[in-house]
Amino acid sequence: MNPTEHTPLAEAPFEGKTQEGHASLNQWLAVFTAILACCGAIINYQGSLVFRKALEAKNDAILKKAHATDLWNYYQAVSTKQHIMELAMLIAPQSASEGFKQKLQKYQSQKKELEEKARQLDEASEKANELSEKLTHPHRRLEQALTLVEIAIAVTSVAALTQKRWLLWLAGASAAGSLVLWGMAFWV
Repeated sequence: MNPTEHTPLAEAPFEGKTQEGHASLNQWLAVFTAILACCGAIINYQGSLVFRKALEAKNDAILKKAHATDLWNYYQAVSTKQHIMELAMLIAPQSASEGFKQKLQKYQSQKKELEEKARQLDEASEKANELSEKLTHPHRRLEQALTLVEIAIAVTSVAALTQKRWLLWLAGASAAGSLVLWGMAFWV
């Protein structure tokens, strides 16, 4: 066969195989890197999802707390009006006190309603804060797992350049640590 002629693909030897027919180190590193990249993408997606849920819960807590604060401020305003009515009843003549009594009762009932609603919102805010904290824990673990995946990919790249097999084991240890942290994010 003339050296300028091309051999058909079916006859070309598989590049990357050793003489014994085993896959070369570079092939193993390429497959390992692809697996790591897929795991990293999944971990990143889960981390983003958990973080978004934590932020939503924190925003919900803040909104409910702000609304509760508004109600407590209104409660104080109604309480001030009630005290003014009580003072007016003491100062005003007996004939005018009936109108003051009606307003006084109105303010007392308003205060009860406002207090109940404000307490409910305070409790709901606390629950949303607890949920946010609960979701923050898995997010931290997922960030740590993603960092170990990135380290494993970097070490795998160095292993491909230097052809040092022990670096593949180091990358594998980093990947294993990542898997442990990934699992701990949801089950611990």
